[in-house]
Amino acid sequence: MTSDSHTHARPASVESGRAAIGLTLAALASVALNSVIAALALAALPDEGFRKGLDLREYAPLTVAGILLGTLGWHLVRRRARDPRAVLRILVPVVVVVSFVPDFGILAAGAPLLNSLALVAMHLVVAGITVPTLARVLPLPRA
Repeated sequence: MTSDSHTHARPASVESGRAAIGLTLAALASVALNSVIAALALAALPDEGFRKGLDLREYAPLTVAGILLGTLGWHLVRRRARDPRAVLRILVPVVVVVSFVPDFGILAAGAPLLNSLALVAMHLVVAGITVPTLARVLPLPRA
């Protein structure tokens, strides 16, 4: 092979394996940190009253689903966009802000402000862990 681009390419199975391990670790770290946020919020909230999204059975599956959907979006942008970095530089913050809509929707439904803010913090944690993980395990092409 004379092409430099082919000499450094990893086999697809190695890339898939790295991605799976990285995303699994991102999911575990996200759920763990979200558990801390939920525990702190629950400790500060009154025992009675409306609470939403602060139970492990609620946020753990949604955390994993969010990571998987984010990964799908990252993959599609990585493969199809002419300049994936530029697209993701705009898309990631927009998606994170849009993810706050249900958090404030429960506020309108009667949840305490602290409940909503805890969910916002959870979304920020997931994005803060997942985006660097994706950048490492599914790197974007150099411009």
